[in-house]
Amino acid sequence: MSDSILVWFRRDLRDTDHSALGEALRQARRVYCAFIFDREILAALPERTDRRVEFIRDSLVELDAALRLRGGGLIVRHGWPREEIPRLVQELGVAAVFVNRDYEPLAKERDAAVAAALRRAGIGFRSFKDQVMFDGDEILNRAGRPYTVFTPYRRAWLARLTEAHRPAPGQPSATLAAPAGASQVPTLSALGFHAIDHDQARLAAGMNGAQRLLDDFLGRIARYAEQRDFPAVKGVSYLSVHLRFGTVSIRRLVLQAIAHGALLDPAGGAATWLGELIWRDFYFMILDHFPHVTKNAFKPAYDAIAWEQGTWADDAFAAWCAGRTGYPLVDAAMRQINQTGYMHNRLRMVVASFLSKDLGIDWRRGEAYFAQKLNDFDLAANNGGWQWAASTGCDAQPYFRIFNPLTQSERFDPAGKFIRRYLPELSKVPDRHLHAPWRMSQSEQAACATFTGGAIHEPLVDHETARRRTLARYSVVRNRAAP
Repeated sequence: MSDSILVWFRRDLRDTDHSALGEALRQARRVYCAFIFDREILAALPERTDRRVEFIRDSLVELDAALRLRGGGLIVRHGWPREEIPRLVQELGVAAVFVNRDYEPLAKERDAAVAAALRRAGIGFRSFKDQVMFDGDEILNRAGRPYTVFTPYRRAWLARLTEAHRPAPGQPSATLAAPAGASQVPTLSALGFHAIDHDQARLAAGMNGAQRLLDDFLGRIARYAEQRDFPAVKGVSYLSVHLRFGTVSIRRLVLQAIAHGALLDPAGGAATWLGELIWRDFYFMILDHFPHVTKNAFKPAYDAIAWEQGTWADDAFAAWCAGRTGYPLVDAAMRQINQTGYMHNRLRMVVASFLSKDLGIDWRRGEAYFAQKLNDFDLAANNGGWQWAASTGCDAQPYFRIFNPLTQSERFDPAGKFIRRYLPELSKVPDRHLHAPWRMSQSEQAACATFTGGAIHEPLVDHETARRRTLARYSVVRNRAAP
């Protein structure tokens, strides 16, 4: 048994069902806990008001309090992890650093550098699986290679579930070591950030925030399959930001899905939700095994696509970002992400398809915009979703299947409740014209604009014309073999 171990928290901001913490408490007499606000990551954020930073900070306050109730506490530093962790190890005199694995390329480089520095000093560095159910080579196809199609991956994932869905090991005898003094969690201003406008909804942070959302969702989970695609309906779990920052464990959510019948009724709400959790694991696996996806198409042939460039493309991209494309559902979705940092999953597919296939703009520009705006931004899921919509990824939507923004609007927001919430300039548009307001007569448009003080935008592109252009654009890959 080691005398002392440091647990380095990253995207796992909880003190229960935590793989690295559980193992440290089993293997050491004394366990320290630390979190580093990474200066490199924070400096790259485009705004000094960022809900994600506030969410992390609020979650750390709660985590520190939870650890102190158990006799410990959280050491928080603001710096570069490659420097701060070796320095902290030297200050504390620990024998090893335990972490939960991160699968993003830059995080893997960071951990390799920290591990090498510690190894030179004779200090151990161990990583554990925590943010996914399966990783590494746990799920491979019969040829011993990673799956690149979701359905067989899902079958293999479910086949292994019974031996892997147990919570992380218990946390018995070790002592949590308390940091000196009162809480060390810095204020937002000390980090160089400002609090969000309190007129806007704040995220329910921390383990308690995750618990409240989970409790609420479990009362609705039976209706998930029927309601999850309608943005005006409270049909989804809203737990994605908590999964992103680890204020709830994936194991716990999988167990809840099973407890609500996910393995008994394949068409039920719990099974459908479990399927989404499996997609999350799938995209982590793809990122881990195929890191080229962060810069290129998963299918190399699709890198030959000639995306729109120049002034028109830049102006169209700016209009898409601002929610001024003329297609109400697309525009309402973009206003939602700009105002709240959240976008409903169905709408993520709609706006991604519109950018890449109606406007012909490189999916990577949209992926980067989502990375800036989404509270729950996760490289694996964001990249996977964008490549799915653009048909460049693994198991992606075929390039010739193109979402029609008008029919998507009519089907998934039929009463226009979501559209009117985020596009007040359309509040007086009659229901029969709401999904295509440009089809109103000039006098009708003028009357609606008078009522609301806003203009009705003509669509940037005609969908049918754009569809033909997309089919021609993608013809360069039609006869090329995918990997």
